[in-house]
Amino acid sequence: MHYRTLGNSGAVVSTYALGTMTFGSEADEATSHDLLDTFVESGGTFVDTADVYSAGVSEEIIGSWLAAHPSEREQLVLATKGRFAMGTDANDRGTSRRHLARALDDSLRRLGTEHVDLYQLHAWDALTPLEESLRFLDDAIRAGKIGYYGFSNFLGWQLTKAVHVAKSCGFAPPVTLQPQYNLLVREIESEIVPAAIDADMGLLPWSPLGGGWLTGKYRRDTDPTGSTRLGEDPERGMEAWGPRNEQARTWRIIDAVADVAKQLGATSAQVALAWLEAQPAVTSVILGARSVEQLSDNLGAASVSLDSAQLRLLTEVSAPVVSDYPYGAAAIAQRHRDLA
Repeated sequence: MHYRTLGNSGAVVSTYALGTMTFGSEADEATSHDLLDTFVESGGTFVDTADVYSAGVSEEIIGSWLAAHPSEREQLVLATKGRFAMGTDANDRGTSRRHLARALDDSLRRLGTEHVDLYQLHAWDALTPLEESLRFLDDAIRAGKIGYYGFSNFLGWQLTKAVHVAKSCGFAPPVTLQPQYNLLVREIESEIVPAAIDADMGLLPWSPLGGGWLTGKYRRDTDPTGSTRLGEDPERGMEAWGPRNEQARTWRIIDAVADVAKQLGATSAQVALAWLEAQPAVTSVILGARSVEQLSDNLGAASVSLDSAQLRLLTEVSAPVVSDYPYGAAAIAQRHRDLA
C-alpha cells in the first residue's frame, strides 16, 4: 500500500480507501466486518461512509467494528458525509446549520466516536447560503468534532466559489473533493480537475471501476446475468447496460484494459485502478466491494505499476468525447496559438 497526504492537509491516508456503501445492503454485518479486517490487514487506513448509506446502517456497522477493535480507531482516517434526507421533517436535509448539526451528531453516535477526520457535504445545496454551511464546518473543526472537511459531487465553479468564500471569511479551507471518475467517465477533467488542482485539493474518486464494467465481466451485446449489479438490474443508474453497451468507446476501453492486464499478469480491475491512482490530484481511490474476494483483488492494484506506454495507451483510448468548443482539441490548439 502507498500513502499520500489528504489533499492540502497534513493527514496521511492510504492511496486506496474502503468505501462502505455496500455495508448493510449488499454486504451484511459479518461480511462488512470481514471487509474491514481485510482492508486494515492490507495496510489500508482510510474508510469512507455517509449517513444515507443503508439509512445509517453503514455507519452503525463501522461503529460496531470499531467497538470490537478500539486500538484501530486512531490508526484509521474516518470520513463520512451529510446532506441528504434522513427524516421526514423539512429540515432533515440540505446543508443548513440546523440540519448539519443534527446530522453530524447522529453520525458520531452511530460510529461510536467523538470525532471524524473528514466530514463532507454530499452535494451542492442551492437553497442554503454557502457562508452558513462553511461557518458550520469551521465551527465543527474548532469544536473538535471534525478534523477537516470536503465536498462530494460539486461542479468546478461550486468548488472554486467555496474555496474563495472560505478564504474571504477566514474559515478553514476544504481539503478534498469526491467525484465520480474512471476510465469510462473522464468528463471531470474539463473543469473539476483543474479547479481541484488550482485549490490544491485532493480527489477521492468513487465508482473507479464504472459500476463493474472495467472488471471485464461483461461481454458486448450479451445481456448481463448472475449476481452482478447489472445482472440484477440492467437499468441501474449511470452504468445502465443498454446505453453503455451501444457505445463503441466502451468496448475499446475494456479491450485495452484487458490487453494491459495480460501484459502485466494482473486483472482488468487492478489495471483500471492503477491508472486512476496515477492521475493528477488523486489522493485516494475509493473501493466498493460486496465480498472479501472482490476487495482482495482490488487491493492488488497497489502492486501494479503501469509504464509510460501503458499509461499513454489507456489515456488515449479513453479520451472523453467532448464538443469542439470550448474543450475540443481544435479549441485547445487555438488557445495555445493565441498565447504563443
